[in-house]
This record gives sequence, C-alpha cells and structure tokens, in this order.
Amino acid sequence: MKLEEIKEIALQHNIKVGKLKKAELVKAIQTAEGNEACFGSGQSSGCGQESCLWRTDCN
Repeated sequence: MKLEEIKEIALQHNIKVGKLKKAELVKAIQTAEGNEACFGSGQSSGCGQESCLWRTDCN
C-alpha cells in the first residue's frame, strides 16, 4: 500500500500523520483499530491475522 493511502486511513482514525514513517503509521492504525501493533515485527507467518489489511506489506 502506498504511503499516501496509509496517511488517508490514519486521518480517518484521527491520527496525526506529521513526519511518521510508514511502519509507525501502520502500527498507530492497528492500535486505533484495537488490534495488536505487530506490523514489521517478523511475525506475519504466525500471527494468525489472515485478513489483515497490512499483511502483504508486512515482514
């Protein structure tokens, strides 16, 4: 997902985008949605979140 798309989603959750990097934004969105902020933690193969919006970008 492109950074601009992520920023739009963040704004929908009232997250101040500022100078946050992609991973920081995704984690903030995950937290705002009530999910574990696990993006980029290397757990994508075993996290069990098959329908996660960020799964294709996660490592």
